[in-house]
Amino acid sequence: MKKATFFAAMALGLTACVANPASNAPAPAPETSAVPMITIYHLEGRRSERVVWLMEELGLPYELKYKRGDLRGSMAMVHALGHEMPMVPTVVIDDQILVESGAIIETILTRYAPGELTPDIASDDYPVHLMWMHYAEGSLAARLFSDYRAWRTNPPTERSMFVDSEAVVQFAENHLAANPWFGGQAFSSADIMMLFPLNVATGLNLVDETKFPSIAAWKEKVQSRPAYQRMLEVARPDGMIGSLPPIEVRPPSERKPR
Repeated sequence: MKKATFFAAMALGLTACVANPASNAPAPAPETSAVPMITIYHLEGRRSERVVWLMEELGLPYELKYKRGDLRGSMAMVHALGHEMPMVPTVVIDDQILVESGAIIETILTRYAPGELTPDIASDDYPVHLMWMHYAEGSLAARLFSDYRAWRTNPPTERSMFVDSEAVVQFAENHLAANPWFGGQAFSSADIMMLFPLNVATGLNLVDETKFPSIAAWKEKVQSRPAYQRMLEVARPDGMIGSLPPIEVRPPSERKPR
């Protein structure tokens, strides 16, 4: 199948797709069954960036729908689909509506790009890759946003002796200190999944970024990838909009037994 990478040409309230220039293009996707047009409903700076980034890495066709600079307008487009769980990303494939970025990514890879951005299933890297695919939302993002809401309401004076934001980020730091990527020895979709919550951790001041040098070095690598840069051009052309305010006070690193 000939590679077809699509850019979305945006105007306020309008969406369209145009051909991506050949410069810095990724390697062609392997021959697979016919790939349908995949429609991605998007909010700038949110989890839907993962799916756009994936499609750019794979060089597969997609249509991106959002209202540039208008988060409410973009969400109205999602609500208009009539799905019982209006959330972002929402992806439509062959009239089937899907939510949950991890499930969407695994569906696209399994159906339309088998063997791409995934370690060999028989390798030691495969279960590690799968663990980080699920950790990104199941443990990391869940804890970060839980702490964010609690710490914004009632600034803490000490850290829990159990798991909190620093602990879930430290687990990722320890892995990257010993491995180049979350999928093991090669970049994989686990890296795509993990970038959003790790940016949340530092961007919302939930952890001290200077304490996680391996994560910082990894971020530089993933954010310099040509496919990530193409994603930014089409999915975040004006930078981050509507950001949550960072917390002003986070607890010290020392944990006190209770």
